[in-house]
Amino acid sequence: MACRAAKCRIAKGMVLLLSLGVPSLTAQPSEGWTTLATRATEAYNRGAYTESAQLNASALAIAEKFGPRDVRLASTLANLGTSYRALGRYGEAENLYLRAIAIWRMAPGPAPNAMAAVLNNLAGIYRANAHYAEAEALYQEALAIHEKEPGPGDPGVALVLGNLGALYQDQGRLHEAQPLLVRALAIQEKALNPDDPQLAGNLSALALLYQAQERYADAEPLYRRSLQITEKAFGPAHPRVAVALNNLGQLAAAQHRFQEAKSFYQRAIGIWEKSLGPNHPDLARGLSNLASMYVAEHKYAPAEALYRRAYLIDTTNLGSSHLRIAQDLNNLGTAYHTRRQYGQAEEFFEQSIAVYGRLKGPENPGVADPLLNLAALYVAENRFPEAISLYRRAIPLRERVLGADHPTLAEPLEDWAMALRKTEDYAQAEEVEARATRIRVRMALRAEAPAGQ
Repeated sequence: MACRAAKCRIAKGMVLLLSLGVPSLTAQPSEGWTTLATRATEAYNRGAYTESAQLNASALAIAEKFGPRDVRLASTLANLGTSYRALGRYGEAENLYLRAIAIWRMAPGPAPNAMAAVLNNLAGIYRANAHYAEAEALYQEALAIHEKEPGPGDPGVALVLGNLGALYQDQGRLHEAQPLLVRALAIQEKALNPDDPQLAGNLSALALLYQAQERYADAEPLYRRSLQITEKAFGPAHPRVAVALNNLGQLAAAQHRFQEAKSFYQRAIGIWEKSLGPNHPDLARGLSNLASMYVAEHKYAPAEALYRRAYLIDTTNLGSSHLRIAQDLNNLGTAYHTRRQYGQAEEFFEQSIAVYGRLKGPENPGVADPLLNLAALYVAENRFPEAISLYRRAIPLRERVLGADHPTLAEPLEDWAMALRKTEDYAQAEEVEARATRIRVRMALRAEAPAGQ
């Protein structure tokens, strides 16, 4: 029985604020603050995130003297938070964002666009942690600020719409996500130059949605345009280029173009290692994706080594209670399952399920992956009643996100049907197998259809 390793997507929707140009309270400190803030922004834009963080920290030391309610202090806190976010220091980034938002909320007059940008950034952290309700509330508040001033056609509106659409997609709310992503891209196409780097994020977000809908021919040109824009704007060795390459690798992998996917992942990993160092969370996701290609090639030893490296990076940066750890544990279970080391695989799957349950509850859709993998393991060990129990729990969770006829359901439905037969529940076995057959037929018809249909 095949294991189903979790695949990792990386989305970027962060904004670094520029100096706000507020009149200085004292000329000399303000001049030094402005210079540091500008240099920090320049460093961030070229991918020098450690340098950006150091400059923003120096700017913060000056900004603290402006007073606890000065908006320059808020912008500096936000900029340092964004530098820390890029370095994978998520907890510190969150605290800085919250402090900045509190200052802006105390300021007289309407909420500034700068606060909306930070609400967007903080929502991105919550989204990455699957705190979807909190993230949605922040995105909606940021959207309301941008739509009021400068107005609904502003690129800032498009940024938040794109991130809100990506959030809905994370939750399987594809029908809600698509109009937001299409609208976001339309705003940007109208307001920006065709090679503006702000376009890259929403191009990738819409491509990801098309990928989830199996519209691969529609997704690929969007991903490739995003890569082209990013390389032109930032150069071929920027971390954002690695994100674009990783996305193309995901698309190739979804179509079983494994060698092509492997090449994209290796290029992305090389950029991340050189630009961000050997222990960055983004690198961990790339390593996991590359490992899944080795699993597809039945090269289990290198796959396990990459999964273990990703797990160590994530535990170092994120601790033991994070959804990424649950994904890593599931991936390690997959590596051991494929090598028929069932006892160790079972432990990893059970740990993954426990982390999901502890963080998001036992009915979180993300838990479907380790549940299905553990069920497949039980089938391999002829533990059919236990497998059936897990299939009954996991299949509805996956359906909630992907729909009842998604191709990834065919194999677990077939495995479930086989387990049912082994327990002589022939009636339900026929029902489940009929569902799997319908999905297989649909997949075959789709594969035979002319391109673009």
